[in-house]
Amino acid sequence: MAKDRRAEDDALKAEVQAWLDDHWDPELSVDDWWRIVAKAGWTAPHFTPEQGGRGLPRKAANTVRNEFHKHGALMPPGGLGLLMAAPTILTHGTPDQVARHVPPILDGQANWCQLFSEPGAGSDLAGLTTRAERDGDRWIINGQKVWSSMAHESDRGMLLARTDFGVPNHKGISWFAFSLDQPGVTVRPLREMTGDAVFNEVFLDDAVVDHADLIGGEGNGWAVTQTTLFFERSGIGAGGSHSGFPVPGPKGGFHGRKAGEAATDPVPGGNLVVRYADLLQLARDEARTDDPHIRQSLADLYAWSMIGQWNAQRAKVEAAKGGGGAIASIGKVVQTRLTKGAAQLGMDILGADGMLGEPDGPEGGRFSNADGPVELYPDFASRVWEAEGYAPLRIVGPQVAAVRARLRQIKPTRRRRVMRR
Repeated sequence: MAKDRRAEDDALKAEVQAWLDDHWDPELSVDDWWRIVAKAGWTAPHFTPEQGGRGLPRKAANTVRNEFHKHGALMPPGGLGLLMAAPTILTHGTPDQVARHVPPILDGQANWCQLFSEPGAGSDLAGLTTRAERDGDRWIINGQKVWSSMAHESDRGMLLARTDFGVPNHKGISWFAFSLDQPGVTVRPLREMTGDAVFNEVFLDDAVVDHADLIGGEGNGWAVTQTTLFFERSGIGAGGSHSGFPVPGPKGGFHGRKAGEAATDPVPGGNLVVRYADLLQLARDEARTDDPHIRQSLADLYAWSMIGQWNAQRAKVEAAKGGGGAIASIGKVVQTRLTKGAAQLGMDILGADGMLGEPDGPEGGRFSNADGPVELYPDFASRVWEAEGYAPLRIVGPQVAAVRARLRQIKPTRRRRVMRR
């Protein structure tokens, strides 16, 4: 089976390279190049052909992006629209909504952000108070959102608003495809202690959204949200198929440029994303591979990374059956463990040198300044986002309890056979 998968992967790589040989033109504008890429189905190759993809496995997205990069071609657009908004709209939207919102995501014309969390509604998302009031063929929105990644570069947002305050919390929420470029929308960056401003707070004062952009029906926003979070968690747990780079939309800095020039832009923090192979090499370079504690930590990290990949495959199968929400939450838990474990392991290998940033630290401070899973700051940050994974654990918990209950009903001899599988 592993040999078959490798053969399929090699065939896909050859197909992508052959297509690029025929189509890559660095003189094209970014806009035109991304339209060609989307038309060929390479932006989201895991979507069905009817949805604008090629019907390939989910992991094909990473393979395609890597092959574009190897060829020197500008990669397909990234962003949260591709990771969450497009699959959510494909799942719950009407044909008209799909036709209006999905193609601009695939061809890089629109960037999306998430407008879910509020100052008083984070992990308890059902407690949100942003209000949407019907006014003919439109809705008037008032409220505040916070921790909205890249909202300052986004054109649209996945907006949750309460359309009915007279029903239980989960039942009065609606999901809107919301335009950020309008009066009544104020986006303010949240400056982090690192000096970065990835997150934003968004103020909505009599902002407007068309009724035609209500996705999934009035009051059905909680069900639609579970779909969005499923795609978020399954994507993150698998390692993330769609980074924010290249940034789509007119605010991302790519539109209006030649594709060949844009292809030379370095991936922000690309050399700072530290993976298992990087840590293994670091341990070898620092002569720490004989340390039993380092060896055990490397084994743990490798095990968690494989669990993430296998869980993503399982989530895809469960989603095809109409379920998988709890499985996707396991992916988010795995990613939290990977982030924390990798951060600790990097510091354990380097010792005191791990405190040195650029330019004095090992490899120019790569490991202390990493934007991925080996920086001191994201390690602490990971304890905050998802509250160390407790929010998804609340979703996973009932599933685990059900499995344990079923195992208790199995005779001991048969139970041992089940556990060995």
